[in-house]
Amino acid sequence: MTPAEPLSEHAPTVPFASPAASSGSPHIEVPVAYDGILLAGFGGPEGQDDVIPFLRNVTRGRGIPDERLEEVAHHYRHFDGISPINAQNRALKAALEAELASRGLHLPVYWGNRNWAPYLEEAVQDAAASGHSNLLALATSAYSSFSSCRQYREDFARVLDVTGLGGSVTIDKVRQFFDHPGFVQPFIDGVRDAVGGFLADGLPPESVRVLFSTHSIPTADAERSGPREGDPHHREWGEGGAYAAQHRAVAEVVMSAVAAAIPAAARVGWELVYQSRSGPPTQPWLEPDVNDVIADLPGAGVEAVAIVPLGFMSDHMEVLWDLDTEATDAAAEAGLRSVRTPTPGVDPAFVAGLVDLVEERLRGTAAADRPHLTDLGPWFDVCRPACCENVRAGFKPAAAGVAP
Repeated sequence: MTPAEPLSEHAPTVPFASPAASSGSPHIEVPVAYDGILLAGFGGPEGQDDVIPFLRNVTRGRGIPDERLEEVAHHYRHFDGISPINAQNRALKAALEAELASRGLHLPVYWGNRNWAPYLEEAVQDAAASGHSNLLALATSAYSSFSSCRQYREDFARVLDVTGLGGSVTIDKVRQFFDHPGFVQPFIDGVRDAVGGFLADGLPPESVRVLFSTHSIPTADAERSGPREGDPHHREWGEGGAYAAQHRAVAEVVMSAVAAAIPAAARVGWELVYQSRSGPPTQPWLEPDVNDVIADLPGAGVEAVAIVPLGFMSDHMEVLWDLDTEATDAAAEAGLRSVRTPTPGVDPAFVAGLVDLVEERLRGTAAADRPHLTDLGPWFDVCRPACCENVRAGFKPAAAGVAP
């Protein structure tokens, strides 16, 4: 792996970008005439026979034998080999199409996945065959890290290369939307309802805890999330890099809003926790684990816990298994009342917020006029050089960002 070079003063290189985004500016403040939306998902199996081939796709390049994959396949086997994520993305696609139409925006939505059918290759080829070559991507992840942002951008570049469409199709990407009001409001509503329910039942605020849960990632990857040192947009993100900083900032917004609605909730404690870690035990990943924290809560005088899937857009497998099954069971074993709050899914506020993000780019909305609920936003339209590096594999070509 070659270390990232210091940022140069030469013209930036933004592969496969629209003319506006090829400038490398962090925020594109001129209108861009996109003619299609690329909804980029993770993908998931839709039957028992799909499970191992899907997991091979997810772990491609790592040399993991099928015997080990079968050890982690039980999450999917428990649900008849069916991940809910594809059905959820079908519903999201339909909701986006309806919202776009209601605003008079005649943009087709092409849906493709990284790891299972329908694949991104199919979506991009379908768009090109229909005469739509200026695509704006919506990735189904709100935060900044390799797996939640850069890996999608690398897949966009790979797909344009392998399909031979790199010279005729451009792919830009909406900004990471972790602090957009449309994404945050469903979490505010869920935490308010959960905490309000506990307090209405007579529990003291100090006996209630809110756990904001997100997918753990390798610590080395987390430290490289967001703009890097040498970039004028770099900050001292603190432990866990921009990835953790974004989650903490959103959690603070949620708790502040809940306290404004329910004053006693100001005395309810909260914590950012992690779930769904994988990889060898010797590799450091972000901690603490949600189940370990739950096990310790009774000793801190906690009687009830609200489990908030802050890192997730919809109720896919990491929510259904890791939170609704494992974390909920851990709470029961600890003698705690528990509630798992909703994900945004197809909440009208969330769907409207995603289309707001599309309109930002269609209109060239100035960064100063873009809604954001934390002082970290609005995030960048064009990812900054060397952000979200994959420590194990190094840099690969990536669309929608300044190289490397």
